[in-house]
Amino acid sequence: MIDKVLIANRGEIALRILRACRTLGIGTVAVHSTADRDLKHVRLADESVCIGGASSAESYLNIPAIIAAAELTDAVAIHPGYGFLSENADFAERVEQSGFRFIGPRAETIRLMGDKVSAIDAMKAAGVPCVPGSGGPLGEDDATNLSLAREIGYPVIIKAAAGGGGRGMRVVHSEATLLHAISVTRAEAANAFGSDIVYMEKYLDNPRHVEIQVMADETGNAIHLGERDCSMQRRHQKVIEESPAPGITEAERSAIGERCAEACRRIGYRGAGTFEFLYQDGEFYFIEMNTRIQVEHPVTEMVTGRDLVAEQIRVAGGEPLGFAQDDIQIHGHAIECRINAEDPERFMPSPGPINLYHPPGGPGVRVDSHVYSGYVVPPHYDSMIGKIITWGETRETAMARMRTALSELVVEGIQTNTALHQDLLMDRGFEEGGTNIHYLEKRLGMS
Repeated sequence: MIDKVLIANRGEIALRILRACRTLGIGTVAVHSTADRDLKHVRLADESVCIGGASSAESYLNIPAIIAAAELTDAVAIHPGYGFLSENADFAERVEQSGFRFIGPRAETIRLMGDKVSAIDAMKAAGVPCVPGSGGPLGEDDATNLSLAREIGYPVIIKAAAGGGGRGMRVVHSEATLLHAISVTRAEAANAFGSDIVYMEKYLDNPRHVEIQVMADETGNAIHLGERDCSMQRRHQKVIEESPAPGITEAERSAIGERCAEACRRIGYRGAGTFEFLYQDGEFYFIEMNTRIQVEHPVTEMVTGRDLVAEQIRVAGGEPLGFAQDDIQIHGHAIECRINAEDPERFMPSPGPINLYHPPGGPGVRVDSHVYSGYVVPPHYDSMIGKIITWGETRETAMARMRTALSELVVEGIQTNTALHQDLLMDRGFEEGGTNIHYLEKRLGMS
């Protein structure tokens, strides 16, 4: 049903989508900003359209321009990738109202899961374990909020219902600072997200970040494809991801995975999605759902042998899932390192021309990157320039291959965080597996 896809994104994910379309024999349209006319996927696409200036607001967040480009090129569907408009319910709605297929969930599903309070309510109804908390928005009554915090037990965390990406949250360790924290978080949420609704949860002090990949079609079929450990983080931004998560048993995987799949059936989910959990003391606690493909989806593809992006496109075209739960087997181990154009010590962006680029190779090595020798990294967007993914029969083999791959990577002309990854791949805590979400920041002396 889909014979031409407009790719409403940039960088490595845009190239990843283009390759999936080519595998399926689907035509491609690349939209780009004035700063991105030399992107690899723009050069490779069947058609390309410049949709605005270098800033995201003028281009990749410009909904009328993207819709117009789809109309101009007779595209059938629009793939939003990740970031930008990928979880914007208004965009999904506009796409469908304009007569195109949105390669992702329906607008109402994005709205439901985009609001943290309604998402938690939906998950509780589906039997997905959630962090103990307020069970809804905090009211204005100070006495009630103080009582609620005592019942949950300190420390607690105040979160913006419309927040995400580590923003709009504040940890409170004592009753003396609770009311002020609620007030400040409300004000920040209103300013950053256009909504001052906040809620309260128990703050887990030693959790891991473990997430479940799901896929669902329009006929009510939903499956899970195992878990990923994304605990190696800096300022709530993932640095290294792996699958399967160290120490998670097959019984745990099956139990939490099936609850997530059932939640998808209950809310009428369509496409690829990820349930994110905090995992501590053998228990999973739901924190949010990402209603899109994830940056770290390749590690799941490597251990399951399934093309998640191609399956997204098929499902958006009205096809049923091409595999059942019993077809999903986790084989081996995969690790992903995000390569950023940044100073590896100060983490400042490092845009500019890449004078020489040579990606690693060898058995079990995959590189998802849009850069090439002579490419100029623009200063206007996220600093990630690619991902290195390695697979092995065991975690030890995957790690050994990653060490080799990192040593082979050549990027000259700009700085990258390769040295940080090399350091982490030799770190005893990471070698042992199961580090918590605070591990990297403590190691870097940030907390």
